[in-house]
Amino acid sequence: MSIQRQALGAFLMATRQKCQPAAFGFPHGQRRRTQGLRREEVAQLADISPTWYTWIEQGRKINVSGKALDRLALALRMDKTQRAYLFELAGQHDPNAPQAADEIAPLALQQIVDDFAMPAYVLGRFWDVLAWNGGARDLFGDWLDAALAPNLLRFVFLDPQARALVEGWETRAQRIAAEFRADSRDHLEDPAFHQLLTELQQGSAEFAQYWKRYDVLERHGGERGFHHPTRGDVALRQMTFQLVDQEHLKLVLLTRP
Repeated sequence: MSIQRQALGAFLMATRQKCQPAAFGFPHGQRRRTQGLRREEVAQLADISPTWYTWIEQGRKINVSGKALDRLALALRMDKTQRAYLFELAGQHDPNAPQAADEIAPLALQQIVDDFAMPAYVLGRFWDVLAWNGGARDLFGDWLDAALAPNLLRFVFLDPQARALVEGWETRAQRIAAEFRADSRDHLEDPAFHQLLTELQQGSAEFAQYWKRYDVLERHGGERGFHHPTRGDVALRQMTFQLVDQEHLKLVLLTRP
């Protein structure tokens, strides 16, 4: 029995034991020996086989589909944190994962980046630059202010300024494409994702080539070099932070190495 399957079974058992039968339409009789819901009741609510559900709790080696997990999450009335944990333990993608909007007000995002002395900016779900400070504007130039909706990917692959500014542009561009593929794994059905992808593939032969490689890399920090038009060569260290409540938002800081 794997630790992952054992943890999945234990989580489901603990969750159902916290459920009050009456709240789910089941009588709380004196003969009820099980704390919370019975396994058979959970199976009934989720419209799955009682035997199959028992095997899940027992940590047996069986395949659990995303649809079945979705029914279990709904049956047990899991909140978004419990639901995310359930799918993570099962190693499945949640087909109905709640999509967080960019709920933080633009003014609040701007106040966050303005508090930093070093270049700082915030990326949205598809790497739109939602807020940036004076340090970022000085480093990257006027493309941030010139674009109605500045996007880091459009800048790197479609703006000639990026090739002159970014040290080792080809190496960085390859990694950025791989990082974006990894970062977009939960948005493959989003029309906005496909619209941006089409624009990049049609506008940049390099992006189209890199995207076909299916390289997948997690975004990470490290040294970044820039050939600034007035300051000359600039070496900085990049750090990226995700917001706890809205993981699709990334705060990027560029500090001295």
